[in-house]
Amino acid sequence: MLGGTFDPPHWGHLWLAELARLRLRLDKVLFLPVGDPVHKQGRVITAVPHRLHMVSLAIQDNPYFALDTTDCTRPAPHTTVTLLPLLQKAQPDAAFWLLLGGDSLRDLPSWTKPERLITQCRLAVLPRPGAVIDWEGLETAVPGIETAVDLLDGPPLSLSATAIRAWIKEGYTATYLLPTAVATYIQQNALYTN
Repeated sequence: MLGGTFDPPHWGHLWLAELARLRLRLDKVLFLPVGDPVHKQGRVITAVPHRLHMVSLAIQDNPYFALDTTDCTRPAPHTTVTLLPLLQKAQPDAAFWLLLGGDSLRDLPSWTKPERLITQCRLAVLPRPGAVIDWEGLETAVPGIETAVDLLDGPPLSLSATAIRAWIKEGYTATYLLPTAVATYIQQNALYTN
């Protein structure tokens, strides 16, 4: 499972998904756009239909990637710990990993019920440049976290949707930052511009 706002989905998301698929021998990676991100209250978020369409475009060429709209279609609040039981009920025979960048792992104590989350699934984490993990502090905040994490070994990418949106807002194209179909969609729909 790779959840996120995907505003927009970029090469970093796709690389994390593919690296986890290869390293963990996953049958499928579910891309789970969040409907109403609890941790981004007060920020302007692109409408769900645009984000869903961009994810569809981003993953269309990979048969191992699938879009799951469960989080976008359920009532708020949208938290990972309440989403997982829904996914597990829909796919009772599946073993789940939650795919994260190192920055998200670092911030996990601020998530809703992280101690429960690590009993629901394993965490597959790709270290992110500049995201230093204080393992001792993390273990104190979320007991058992160290044994719930699989670190992914592969080249890290330091892309962020925030930086990409700012770049586009300045009038630049997102060529080479996003899949071509996503960059074209953004341009055609004037997303992230003034």
